[in-house]
Amino acid sequence: MNNDYREVNLKGAAMSKNEIPSHHGSEDLKKKYYPNETVRILCERASLRNFSEHEIPEDLLNLILGAGIHAPTGGNLQPYSIIKIQNKETKKALADLCGQNFIEKAPVDLLFCIDWHRIKRWAELEVAPFTASSSFRHFWVSFQDTIIVAQNIVTAADALGLGSVYVGTIIDFIPEIRKMFELPAGVFPVVLLSVGYPISKALPRKKLGIDTIVHSEKYEERKDKDILNAFNEKYSEIKIPVTKDRVEIIYKVAKEVHGEDFAEKVIGKIKENGYINAAQRYFGLHYIASEMPKNNEDYLRLMKESGFGWFKKFETKNK
Repeated sequence: MNNDYREVNLKGAAMSKNEIPSHHGSEDLKKKYYPNETVRILCERASLRNFSEHEIPEDLLNLILGAGIHAPTGGNLQPYSIIKIQNKETKKALADLCGQNFIEKAPVDLLFCIDWHRIKRWAELEVAPFTASSSFRHFWVSFQDTIIVAQNIVTAADALGLGSVYVGTIIDFIPEIRKMFELPAGVFPVVLLSVGYPISKALPRKKLGIDTIVHSEKYEERKDKDILNAFNEKYSEIKIPVTKDRVEIIYKVAKEVHGEDFAEKVIGKIKENGYINAAQRYFGLHYIASEMPKNNEDYLRLMKESGFGWFKKFETKNK
């Protein structure tokens, strides 16, 4: 790589700048046909970030929440809790923490948490043995259950004329979230959902198609050209302009992860294209490949601090 590229700090790198498109383009809905309203809602669902000031009536919100908690869960245990956030000061604090101003503007934010604390208390009251917070199997299923109930609420909200957007960045602020909402041991935050009425209709984004996503009977390895064609169609609108800072960052990331030869290959691809492509954007500038795995031990520590022990050998009291 040319020596005139200076070293840069990858923390808060270039992809936080507003001029860089963060996602792919909208899907064309002109020729879409659906057999019923439910299928249309599912196929046209889109993340909403432009909320109106109109409040959600309590009975309507309870209807949406009720639809959510009827989602399937392993053993019908419902190992989750939902924290309903409507206080203006709390919403502002959350928005400032996550760097997403729509969190404050949404009339309600819902924090979905794995919750084995409530079930542990039930087991204690009924004098039953309990080890769920020490079991990976229980953790894995409860994570699924929590996401399923969240998606039920998303669909119910869309069906009733509202919209929503998931906020996954709470994973970067787990200690602050636990303190803010006084989460006891055995309760772990998974995702935040902002819900409200739209100022304007959110358009669904392009998705990879059935031919790419669905496999018949067994996993089918796609041809290189088919993979490239599928992703190029999805991300046809992402061609990030080349700047010195962006090239510096991508080079540094690629070198740290795969070595100097690969980093030079990345720069060569950028020069050949005349722009930074979507894959380079995602893993070189946004979900930075050299940074993402560095938090693994921190997340295990946070698990331990949150009362979970599924990642270590379980030892019984009676040895």
